[in-house]
Amino acid sequence: MTDVSDGDERGRGDLFTRRSLLLGGAQAAGLSLVGWRVFDLQVLGARRYGPLADDNRINLQVLAPKRGRIFDAYGRLLADNEQVFRVTITPGLAKNSAGVLRRVSRIVPLSDDEIAKIVARARRQGRYVPTTIASDLSFEQVAQLNLFAPILPGIATEAGLRRRYLDGPALSHVVGYVGSVERFAIDDDAIARLPEMRIGKGGAELGFDGELRGTGGMQKVEVDARGRIIRNLETVDPVAGRDVTLTVDSELQRLVTDRMQREGRAAAVMLDLATGGVVVMASVPGFDAGAIAGGIAGADWQKLVQSEDKPLLNRAIAGQYAPGSAFVVVTALAGLEAGVLSPGERIQCDGHYAYRGEVYRCSKHDGHGSLSVHEAIRSSCEVFFCEVASRLGITRIAAAARAMGLGGTSNVGLGEEKAGLVPDPDWKRGNLNASWLGGETLLTGLGQGYMQATPLQLAVMGARIASGRAVVPVLEKRAGVAEFQPLPFGAESFDAVRKGMTAVVNDEDGSASEAKLGAGKPMVAGKSGGAKVFVGFAPADAPRYAIATVIERGGDSTATAALLARDILNLAVDRADPARGDIPRGGGIVPATSDGEKAG
Repeated sequence: MTDVSDGDERGRGDLFTRRSLLLGGAQAAGLSLVGWRVFDLQVLGARRYGPLADDNRINLQVLAPKRGRIFDAYGRLLADNEQVFRVTITPGLAKNSAGVLRRVSRIVPLSDDEIAKIVARARRQGRYVPTTIASDLSFEQVAQLNLFAPILPGIATEAGLRRRYLDGPALSHVVGYVGSVERFAIDDDAIARLPEMRIGKGGAELGFDGELRGTGGMQKVEVDARGRIIRNLETVDPVAGRDVTLTVDSELQRLVTDRMQREGRAAAVMLDLATGGVVVMASVPGFDAGAIAGGIAGADWQKLVQSEDKPLLNRAIAGQYAPGSAFVVVTALAGLEAGVLSPGERIQCDGHYAYRGEVYRCSKHDGHGSLSVHEAIRSSCEVFFCEVASRLGITRIAAAARAMGLGGTSNVGLGEEKAGLVPDPDWKRGNLNASWLGGETLLTGLGQGYMQATPLQLAVMGARIASGRAVVPVLEKRAGVAEFQPLPFGAESFDAVRKGMTAVVNDEDGSASEAKLGAGKPMVAGKSGGAKVFVGFAPADAPRYAIATVIERGGDSTATAALLARDILNLAVDRADPARGDIPRGGGIVPATSDGEKAG
């Protein structure tokens, strides 16, 4: 029995020894694997994992640049930046964002709907990206928020910049306004995602946004595991946006806008023929850009958007109107150049024009009698221009219209610009799936039917007729006189049309004599399109400025577009200063000579 017990004891000891060796070997193998892994991570993988570790403790923060300023042609400030205080929330530090915001609302009024929107916006931007709660805080509000900071986790106050507009509704459409970025794209500039960043939403703010916005800076900071900043490692300052100087005369624009208030809904554009610069671009009614930039209430914004008067619409570049009889100067020019009409030819008007079974009535029911082209322009004879349009055909009418600047955008620098419409058979077939009718050629030649033009396009049309050159409008001021190319029309054709336009305003029986400025002032040349439209230039014998006015209602004799053009030109003349280069009383710089190459 003793021997058996000793053998069992030795067997158990051997088993224990083997198991200990196996366990020790497994532990050694495990420790070796761990050691190898540590060596792999810390030594062999240092180049790979080192930067990743840095990314976990180092944050890159984008710094917003200061937005460039906007000036008028004479250096008057139109838009700049003013310092304001705002409050932000960082969701990752706040934990319960909605609860913290409700406490903030006792100091800065916030509705439940506004709190929900802030929480949703913060969720989209990221847990450790500050989200703006409110701007334009008072000093008392900032002080209270800082006082109660211990019970407002994630809340911070900071100084920022807000866009300031100095001219109210008078320049609202031209200067435009800024707003926050509503949607982000993958390739968006990083600064667009900053809560305080504002981008152009209309006018020059939108058209020149790339120049005004500037370049964002960068700040590299070390953060702890919760994303809190420990220290600043590196800073690259942002580059401020470029200042933009416009061609607009803001003082004249204000006077023009005040004059236009009586018209209800109207637009006016005046161009400098020497440079193509937009001197006046007025649209009424307007809006307060400052109120929008400062954070307009939702109800007030909807009121603006839904208003029947459409105050947000820049009628000067986005309002599209039938030019009416103002267009017959283009029909006349095309007819003279094509040889289907000569300056000395006379066409009989008996008050009606028969064409393919249809009868088109003249504005003078008993007819104008026998007329030359300049007399037909002066009297605005529909019968005369129906005959010219019939001889020309739609293709040549459309080509002349486009050469005069109609039917396309000018890229003046305002993103809302509309192209208008110069119809032709291809357009009608492609858009209406219908064939062109002969009578539509006559209507187009009279500026009616499908024809549509913006006031800016009509001003360009006037500028091109006045100068004989392809004047291109610009909104940003440039040095020197522009070199515009000659138009494909002869000097004799231009002279005949200009003579007719001068008679329209200055002859006793002219159809737009309301546009006459009066004794001692330059003569105006122009053409009306009924009571609603007027296109012209001044001085008539040496054109310097082209003008177009449109009044949407324009139905009564006391509020015609010709009268509005007269008042605007009178304002410009009365403010004339030779040192500023405004309209001179004794002539301009674009001689309307018989030499087409010299004109312009």
